[in-house]
Amino acid sequence: MKTYDVKVHPSAANLKREDQLAWHIAEFAANCGPLDDDVVEMIACRIVDNASVGLAAINRAPVAAARAMALAHPRKGGSTLYGLGSGTRVDAEWAAWANATAVRELDFHDTFLAADYSHPGDAISPLIAVAQQLGIDGKALARGIAVTYEVHVALVKAISLHKYKKDHVAHLAPATTAAIGAMLGLPTEIIFQAVNQAVHLSFSTRQSRKGEISSWKAYVPGFSGKLAIECVDRAMRGEASPSPIYEGEDSVLAYMLGGKNDAYQVSIPAPGESPRGIMETYTKAHSAEYQAQALIDLAIDLSKEIGDLTKVKDILLETSHHTHNVIGTGANDPQKMDPEASRETLDHSIMYILAVALEDRKWHHVDSYTRERARTPSTVALWHKIRTVEEPSWTTRYLDPNPDKRAFGGKIIVTLEDGRVITGERGVADAHPNGNHPWTWPDYAGKFETLTKGELADADRKAFLDAAKGFANLSAGQLDVLIPALPQGSVTPSKPTGQGIFDHGLE
Repeated sequence: MKTYDVKVHPSAANLKREDQLAWHIAEFAANCGPLDDDVVEMIACRIVDNASVGLAAINRAPVAAARAMALAHPRKGGSTLYGLGSGTRVDAEWAAWANATAVRELDFHDTFLAADYSHPGDAISPLIAVAQQLGIDGKALARGIAVTYEVHVALVKAISLHKYKKDHVAHLAPATTAAIGAMLGLPTEIIFQAVNQAVHLSFSTRQSRKGEISSWKAYVPGFSGKLAIECVDRAMRGEASPSPIYEGEDSVLAYMLGGKNDAYQVSIPAPGESPRGIMETYTKAHSAEYQAQALIDLAIDLSKEIGDLTKVKDILLETSHHTHNVIGTGANDPQKMDPEASRETLDHSIMYILAVALEDRKWHHVDSYTRERARTPSTVALWHKIRTVEEPSWTTRYLDPNPDKRAFGGKIIVTLEDGRVITGERGVADAHPNGNHPWTWPDYAGKFETLTKGELADADRKAFLDAAKGFANLSAGQLDVLIPALPQGSVTPSKPTGQGIFDHGLE
């Protein structure tokens, strides 16, 4: 691992490209070392994880709209879409758009939290799409996925975007771009130019995750993947991009983040070093914002001890700065207490999430978010008794550089009407690598079986899981199996809807 000092330099300094962060990212991507067996196995788990949640969301409105947009860009020899099979192929960038939207819609796949927030698995769909269109084999795909996790984790550890109210797509886009370059075996120079463009174009505000949260949250990874593909394509044609993109006098550090006096230390594997970043990441057992995962597990356990929830007077959650200010009452978002709020808002309200988990003693990716569920009088009453505060010790644990000590949970203090106090705390989710039940291959396979039950026959599920487990050995042209098809008629709409600009003139 090599650590680089990253700060703003005046234009007159003429910072050499070899000293720029984008170059260090590109140099590693172009010279990635061999993959360890446990890394390849975990990549297979995340491919399954993505397919699970992508198929579970297949007919939700944002996913259907993204798919309709993609279907308006057919391409012989292109890439496939979740649910539709190899007979339907579209341009790779549009497959990235639609498939990544499907994966992100339920907020139910992998995560990494440190100085910032991230969903590194958001890059998998764009990488598979490019691999399908270009005839890339499983070994190269594995290299690309390993690189995207490594770069993404490195950026999230070092550079806080949320501190400056920027959305975490600004780390996803360059990580995806570098990974495409690694998968294609491109030289450092080309990846460098593509990364510069991706960083330049990917900065946006945190408003997408504030107030009335909309479906755009689900589209962000598709937008990022589409952008990454276009950036690499342009760089492959010999075109340059703005640089130094991180360190320049008018760069993203200078004007999007901390300013000209700010500095960061970013650690990236040296050329030839094996990437292991994916092993620090973790998936979700529950369809909700990651900082809610441990608290859902805790609430389910505490509910049994509390008993009659109508006797609850007050619930206080002591937690980290991040949890309090993003999904807690510290966000000062009245929408987080509103039964009429969008699903996207509810899955970013720990008050709502705790109320439902306490009442139902379970969590479901659909049932826990229905309008009827949110309007339930007992839920609303309990919901409005819940508040959060920052407890500095939880913030310290959240940011601990040691992944074995890092924690994302909190302490729940329940005060009953009779004065009794019931408390409990949990640092990490049960499914976390340090949790009560760390997830391995059987858990990911079980998630796929649960979420596709009734949609796929047992033989089809087994065929996909077998292919995914051995994905790194798939030959060029065999990657279609990683984007599972559903029985005909299961996907609606399966053709352009005729409602948008892209559909015009197709029929």
